Order: sequence, then C-alpha cells, then structure tokens
Amino acid sequence: MHAPPSDHVGGPGSHGQGATFFGHPRGLATLFFTEMWERFSFYGMRALLILFMTAPLATGGLGFDTAQAGAIYGLYTAMVYMTALPGGWIADRLIGAQRAVLYGGMLIACGHFSMAVPTLGTFYFGLLLIVIGTGLLKGNVSVIVGRLYEPHDERRDAGFSIFYMGINLGAFLAPLVCGYLGQRVNWHVGFAAAGVGMVLGLVQYIAGRKYLGEAGLHPADAGTPDGMVHQRQQAIRWALLVLAVVVLFGVGSATGVIQVEAIQVADAAGYGLLLLVVGFFSWVFLSSGWTRVERHRLIVIFVLFLGYAIFASAFEQAGSTLNLFADRNTDNSVLGVGYPSSWFQSLNPLFIIALAPMFAWLWVWLARRGKEPSSPAKFGVGLVLVGAGFAVLIPAAVAGGDGTLVSPLWLVVAYLLHTLGELALSPVGLSAMTKLAPVRIGGLVMGVWFLGLSVGNYIGGRVGGLYESWSLPGLFGAVAAFTVVAGLLLLAFTRPLRRLGGDAA
Repeated sequence: MHAPPSDHVGGPGSHGQGATFFGHPRGLATLFFTEMWERFSFYGMRALLILFMTAPLATGGLGFDTAQAGAIYGLYTAMVYMTALPGGWIADRLIGAQRAVLYGGMLIACGHFSMAVPTLGTFYFGLLLIVIGTGLLKGNVSVIVGRLYEPHDERRDAGFSIFYMGINLGAFLAPLVCGYLGQRVNWHVGFAAAGVGMVLGLVQYIAGRKYLGEAGLHPADAGTPDGMVHQRQQAIRWALLVLAVVVLFGVGSATGVIQVEAIQVADAAGYGLLLLVVGFFSWVFLSSGWTRVERHRLIVIFVLFLGYAIFASAFEQAGSTLNLFADRNTDNSVLGVGYPSSWFQSLNPLFIIALAPMFAWLWVWLARRGKEPSSPAKFGVGLVLVGAGFAVLIPAAVAGGDGTLVSPLWLVVAYLLHTLGELALSPVGLSAMTKLAPVRIGGLVMGVWFLGLSVGNYIGGRVGGLYESWSLPGLFGAVAAFTVVAGLLLLAFTRPLRRLGGDAA
C-alpha cells in the first residue's frame, strides 16, 4: 500500500484540546479511522473490479474480455491518483482540507452504492464518483495529519507511521469482507459493503471532527482580502465547470445517451498521461534560471520518477494480472477448505504490517554505521524484488499451462517479494522528492510522485489486458525481465546519481 504525502505542517491550536491518542493529538484517531475505512472501501472494491468485469453474464458479471477490462481497470486506477492534484487545489483554494475529506467521503460512498445497482450505466457512474471523491479525500486527509503537529514536533514521523498502519489495516480487512460477499454472495453486495465501510468512516469522522481543531479547516491564505476573494471566485468558476462536465457525463452514461468504447477512452488517457509527463519535464529542463546543483538534482528526480513508474506498473498488477491468476489458475483451498480468490489481495498489507517496523529499524541501524543505501540504490533494489516476484510465477504459469491449478504458495511468495520491494522503495520516494526538489517547484514535484503512480497504474492495467492474448509464462517473464533490468541499471548508475544529487540523494 502506498502512504500519501506528508509534507505539510501545522500550527498552534490544532492539537485537539489536549486529548491524546497513544501520546499523539486526539485528532489522529479520527483521521486514522477515516483513512482506514476509506482504504477498506477502495481496496474492497478493487479486489472485485476486474473479476466482476470478466465474469460471465450468467454469473452476474459484465462478460468483458480481459483487454477491455484491463483498459477500464488501468484508466480507473490511474485517474484515482491523478485527481489528488485537483483535489488538493480545491481544498487549498475553495473549501479547506476538512471539508474536502467530508465531501470526498460522501462521493466515494455514493459511488460504491451506485455500483451496487446492477446496470452498466450505474457501474461507470460509480467509478467516476469514486475517482472524484478519492481525489478530494486521499491527499487532503494526509494534509490534516501533518497540520495536527507543530513544525518541529518530534512526534510527527511516528504519527504518520501510526496513520500508515491504518491504511494497511483497512486494506487487509477489505478483501476478506468485500471479496467474500462479492464472490460468494453477489457482486453488487460486495460493492455495497465497500460503500458501508465508507459510511462508517464518515460517521466517525463527523463525530470526531471536533478534535481536529483548526487543522485544515480553512482554505490557504491568499495574503490579502482582495486576493482571497479573487482566489475563491476563480476556484468556484473552475469547480462549477468541472461539476457540469461530470454531471453531464454521468447522466449521459447512466441513460445510455453517451456510449464510448472503454478502450478508446483508455487509449486517449494514455496519450494524455504521456503528453503530461513529456510536457512537465520538457518545461523543467528547458526553463532557465536553475543553478547547476538544481539542474543536477532535477536529473535525479527524472530518473527516480521513471523508476517509480516502472515499479508501480508491476506492483499494481496485484489487482489485475495477479488477481486473474489467483482466480483462474490457482487452487484456492487449504486442507480442502475453499476461499475466494480475492483474499490474496490481503497478503500485501498483512506483510506490510508485519515487516514495516523491521525495515524502519534496518535503515536506522545501517545509517548509524554509515552504510545506509542511497535513494537510487533503494529504488534499484525495489525494482529487482518486484521483478523477482514475477519471475517466481513463471514456473507456476508453466505448470498450470494444461489447466492444472497451482499451489497458492506461488502467489504468497510473489506477494512477499513485492512487499519487500515496496518497503525498500516506497517510503523513501516522497522523502527523496522533497529533498531533491528546488524550493520554488516543491509542490509540483510532489505532484510528480502522484503522476508516476498514475502512469504505473495505467500501464499495470493495460498489461493485465494481455492476460488472454499472451502466454502466461511469456507475460510474467516480460514483466520480470523489464523490471529487473531497470533495477540493475539503477544500481549500476547509483554512484553517478549520488554525485548529481549530493546529500539529497
């Protein structure tokens, strides 16, 4: 699971009237359970998404082939992270982070309940609502966490560690509940259960909101009263324009007036993401005024961005390719007792909860001895490990080529390797971006992290769409080779990248 950004700081009066939660501001408990239930809803639905789309019509599914399902899955997961950027802008300019979290949670719940209605139009409309709602909630809930603490509060990092456990607790429980209900009872009951989870998160958020104090309550100060009025008017105009487009598209989709091929939309989104990446880095590198040190660090940022996008393109196939492998090619039983294939989605957060403290200790232990790996080295290790997870599945895919169901231990080992890769790479990524970014584009560079995750999710979904057109050993082998080679290249260039980035790398 990926922790959201945590680079915002707070001010006085945001400590929740002196109440504490394990020695932290009482408001942390409110946000812990808000994010836990939001992740419950997100990962509960995601565990079912591609299985529902590819399930035959006779079993209540949509009957899509994997190419179409993979395109929709990749587009959805890419947009979920892309909308965190406008979601942060709306909170900063218009409504404040607290209201953004509230409204985002409402939209997410409505999206899941829309998917609980068995029509194609409400399915697409529900995905759209979840994308917008997650964009409002996910980044902004982290902003509020940061603002619960004074700028130099030594509890800050520990507070985010507790918050991160909430993310993974929700992600662990979600497939067990929603996956069981969706696969064993009814797909739409599973989607409804995800909506109920978000409602529970909203109820406790509203009840505990008083403990948040002023943290994220108001939009960012524009400096002057006139500036604030102009800022608010500009934000309202943009928000109304986007809302009108969303409503028209949603109504058109639900009524069947708008009929667009999903693969065409996904293709267009892919080109859009490519243009966005090329445009951003072209603007950065062609801009004048950078110092020599800043330009060198921007090169490192670009390399790490590519590394993260490649990592995410493999890692995020948990919900697409690996989910299909678990459902179609794996013996989902232990001692003769069967279980839903979606339960494999709980392995990664379970491993995170168990292993994250060990990794935190390891980095501190190495740092005290002057042997902690640099950020590029950690990225390289993460890529090699996620590639190794796919390499492990190659013999399993060969063994299952004749229709034989393979042991679930193959997937357990693959997810363990993927988790080790995530722990090596993901926690240092945001930190590296904040240290390497020139001050005047610090916020934009944080957006690049989301962009890398978005690109990776998009690619991972499209790769999942090849499940039926490629041989499984060939598909797993290609992903493994690509990520391992990328990781080895990063490791080979660690020293020059370290010199370019200096102490920040």
